[in-house]
Amino acid sequence: MHLSPPVDYRSLVDHMLTAIMQVSPNLEIEYLNSACEALLDISRTRAIGMPLLSILNEQDESFDTKAAVLRTLHTGQPYTRREAMLTIGLKDKAVDYSVSLIIDDRIGAIAHQHLLIEIQPIDRLLRINRDEHLAQQHQIARQLVRGVAHEIKNPLGGIRGATQLLARSLPDGSVSEFTEIIISEVDRLRTLADTMLGSRHLPSLQKVNIHEPLERVRSLILSQTKNTVQVIRDYDLSLPEVNADRDQMIQVMLNICVNAVQAISENPEIFSERDPKIILRTRIQRMFNINGVLHRSVIRVDLEDNGPGIPADIVESVFYPMVTGRASGTGLGLSIAQNIVHQHGGMIECQSEPGCTVFSLFLPWE
Repeated sequence: MHLSPPVDYRSLVDHMLTAIMQVSPNLEIEYLNSACEALLDISRTRAIGMPLLSILNEQDESFDTKAAVLRTLHTGQPYTRREAMLTIGLKDKAVDYSVSLIIDDRIGAIAHQHLLIEIQPIDRLLRINRDEHLAQQHQIARQLVRGVAHEIKNPLGGIRGATQLLARSLPDGSVSEFTEIIISEVDRLRTLADTMLGSRHLPSLQKVNIHEPLERVRSLILSQTKNTVQVIRDYDLSLPEVNADRDQMIQVMLNICVNAVQAISENPEIFSERDPKIILRTRIQRMFNINGVLHRSVIRVDLEDNGPGIPADIVESVFYPMVTGRASGTGLGLSIAQNIVHQHGGMIECQSEPGCTVFSLFLPWE
């Protein structure tokens, strides 16, 4: 009779994709597997002996992690936390984790009980859900704005024509000043409506080196600001070409950079506190999800400025039409930019805090 060799369960656990951690009754880490090392960005030798609460440190102050862990230790009742935010190093990570009690029955004593903690990162899943939700909301908002713009344009033609007829029927010119004001304001509204409708042309795709539109935008910004704003290159010149409409890419990047310049110019104290600058950065992003499609790699373009930042109450909705944080803004530039990038199969993300705002363009290239 052939006997199989005993199973090395620790080696088995070490090859699992789920992050596993074993904790002693005094809440010190006794073991963690390779997946847990990668998730927590810490080596096993350094982690062993560390207090559990130095790692399982939730941002939710209303939840007492220590009390919950001790309750499981004393009662044996497991618990699970969903969408918990842990501060790991300098980053916040969203995870689901479960805490349960295990007893070493080889010894059979209550004193040799341990806690088993299973951690599952969900950052990517949450981001996919958020991006899909934002994309749907953005599409609904765009359709609403387009409908409003059409309804605005329809009567404007009649108002303009009637005003011109009125001006001609009064040859003495006594009201010409007023009819000219009406016509100019109607023209301004028609221009705004055209902007709200956005481009009616699908992108003309061709192979483009992404640094070509970036260099064009850099030249325009330097010329516009008369070199008072630094425009710094941080390029990965090994990037492959991308299928894109060069002119539309220039429009997208220019919209974002002009917004940055205007935000800086509206806050003159930035010039006295620090040198205003815009950074143009290109990189490859591996394993990135766009609109539910996982790409092995995409081209990432970061447009970063050290301006005042976007107000926290609108940063999540900054790509919606008519949303702006500037007094002189129309709230249409970023919406149009996002729509153009969507037509290219990509997306734009934004992260902002005072002194650092980054708009990231993600474009599939394969």
